[in-house]
Amino acid sequence: MDEAPRAGFARIFRGPAFTPVSPTEVAVLDDHLFCVDPAGTVARVLAADDPEAVELLAHHRAAGTLTEAAPGQYFLPGFVDLHVHAPQWPQLGRALDRPLGDWLMNYTFPLEARYADPVFARQVYTQLVENLLRQGTTTAMYFATVHTQASVVLAEICADRGQRALVGKVTMDDRSSNPDFYWDADTASALDGVVEFIERVHGLGSGGLVLPVVTPRFIPSCTDRALAGLGEIAARYGVHVQSHCSESDWEHQCAFDRYGRSDAESLDGFGLLTGRSVMAHCVHLSDRDAELFARSGTAIAHCPVSNAFFADAVLPLRRRLDEGLEIGLGTDISGGFAPSVRTALREALVQSRTLDHGADPGRPAPERGTHDGHIVLEEAFWLATAGGGEALSLPIGRLAQGYAWDAQLVDTTAAGGLPLFDVRDSRDVLDAILLVSGAEHIAGVWVAGRRVIGD
Repeated sequence: MDEAPRAGFARIFRGPAFTPVSPTEVAVLDDHLFCVDPAGTVARVLAADDPEAVELLAHHRAAGTLTEAAPGQYFLPGFVDLHVHAPQWPQLGRALDRPLGDWLMNYTFPLEARYADPVFARQVYTQLVENLLRQGTTTAMYFATVHTQASVVLAEICADRGQRALVGKVTMDDRSSNPDFYWDADTASALDGVVEFIERVHGLGSGGLVLPVVTPRFIPSCTDRALAGLGEIAARYGVHVQSHCSESDWEHQCAFDRYGRSDAESLDGFGLLTGRSVMAHCVHLSDRDAELFARSGTAIAHCPVSNAFFADAVLPLRRRLDEGLEIGLGTDISGGFAPSVRTALREALVQSRTLDHGADPGRPAPERGTHDGHIVLEEAFWLATAGGGEALSLPIGRLAQGYAWDAQLVDTTAAGGLPLFDVRDSRDVLDAILLVSGAEHIAGVWVAGRRVIGD
């Protein structure tokens, strides 16, 4: 074997792995080599008994550029979190028993107003990013605040710490619906701040690891002029868009009261539903709205934990997947109390089954649920990884050639070990990893080939 192919690989990873192939299929790779190029992309995948693998292993072992899984360790794609309110990290798990309006006005907005202080922002965001990486979250889509400087601080921390991130400076310019202590002073300065933020993030030199996102908080917080301006900015710069859409009865109805049409149709009218748009929640979409999402390529950030507190209903996940919508998972910190995509994955499974089978024992079984069907573990794994990657139109979420080496190494023997005493096949191992393991079982995390967690 000549030196050219070897030199093209910056590092080799060897071990067993689980990776999604499709929404319903998981590849089990018993002992494979993942050859990662200098850009952090998987250039080759080889079985360890392939003749080419022998020489590759010897070369990279001698060069110190081989990472091998120990017995009981498995590589998985890193998790993709499509909806995180970064400034809400300090109130994680608090006041979730309050009505949404009370929670926003008396808890969330006063906290977010504190990010006028970039020093406070750096303290909080540093802890948040570190925590999410330790949860195996290699990519996160963040709402920041209305403050340009603090939003840039979040982008800087993600770039420095090595997390793949999409960060948005939030727009809230409607004086009539936002508190007087927390809002954009006027529409012009709000839009100017978004442009400044986009250009500063582009200037970070992160090599595309950190991307800016146009981020109207939701229709009720923004004027028509701001929404139209944000649509124009997103088109001009070709950036992602994120917002909330039809999260609750209140938000869903707000658009009808204001425009005489749905939240989704209203956002689309302002140019905010595109192939790079991710809308959080979307619990109350009509079938017509769902068709609009499919047609525009807009993705859903499914946030099952926070939906249980604030959405007034359960997302019909099985039906939306069958309609071909792009869907990934979001923790929705801090409307969601858990920073791990694992928790969102598990709750997505639970809620899907509950909606299908029903919850009220006082009803006859045929009337108790929707009977539309429910998702299975393979689909939940897809949503947490490749589904999130497709929602973002990024080559992430799979351990496969052409995809970024955004990966986690799960150690089933750590922290006392997972209960794998009676393993019949590899599916039993995957079940335990996805449904039982936690951050304490993550031995290493890599983003674009760079180790960001572990020795």
